[in-house]
Amino acid sequence: MSLWGQWVRQPQQVWLRRAAFQIHLWTGLAIGLYIVILCLTGSALVYRGVLDDALETPAPAFRPGEEALSIEQLTAAAQRAYPGYTVSRVGGNRINRRRPVIEIWVDRGDEHIERLFNPYTGDDLGPALHWITRANIWLASLHDELLFGERGRFYNGIGSALITLLCLTGAIVWWPGIRSWRRGLGVKWRAAWPRLNFDLHSALGFWFFLLILMWGFTGVYLVIPEPFAALVDRYSEADEILGTRTGDIILRWGVRLHFGRWEDSPVLMAVWAVLGLVPVIMFITGAIMWWHRVLRKRQVRPVEAET
Repeated sequence: MSLWGQWVRQPQQVWLRRAAFQIHLWTGLAIGLYIVILCLTGSALVYRGVLDDALETPAPAFRPGEEALSIEQLTAAAQRAYPGYTVSRVGGNRINRRRPVIEIWVDRGDEHIERLFNPYTGDDLGPALHWITRANIWLASLHDELLFGERGRFYNGIGSALITLLCLTGAIVWWPGIRSWRRGLGVKWRAAWPRLNFDLHSALGFWFFLLILMWGFTGVYLVIPEPFAALVDRYSEADEILGTRTGDIILRWGVRLHFGRWEDSPVLMAVWAVLGLVPVIMFITGAIMWWHRVLRKRQVRPVEAET
């Protein structure tokens, strides 16, 4: 039987599948916690834009031609609003047309407060950032940089490449042979829990393969965009407008799909937040299979030997 014929009928005997299985197994165990962190934070961050807009401190209307209060006047207004505090920062009296506010910081001992003030009247408008907004910023730093800054972005690129490898090896391992390939498409809910766990892992891997692969691939792009941009430049016409080229559009959609930026569709946002948890389930089911097939057998064998 040829190698291809053996792959089609009995892939379990092919060395490529055995190698892919080992790579898939140990890669999944090695980056499992990383996958859980990225998926949980990614699902939460789907709603970041909506929450930030909803919790943003209301700003006054922009008044064309009217001068803002001076820094001295704003400082005095902050001191009146927070007696006993020291003003440590005034954002200046140059205001933005879209959001005409002035950020002022006040301190007293270890207490630090950041507020927004009306630049025309000196009224205290509210917090510069809501605590949920600050939490979202922290989550974004954890998701994008693993809280390690630029070095964390590099580590994230490696992790995304490993997720891509996990998907590709998983596709190789998934193929059960021509006679039983349909078995990997569904879940037997009444089966014993080891079989149920296996079916769930296999079916999720098949149906969400492209989605998870997209997350891994675009994760690499977000960290190392230069090779992708160079590829777009190479295969684009010289007279095409930057940003409207086919490659640019594909990359832009990749970023949108990666983060689930569907602010105009609450249903899609909810779907994306739930789908972001699929890799978490796959890690859990994969770890259970490893425990059941490897660790549990190692624990049982010594007991059998003693009896």
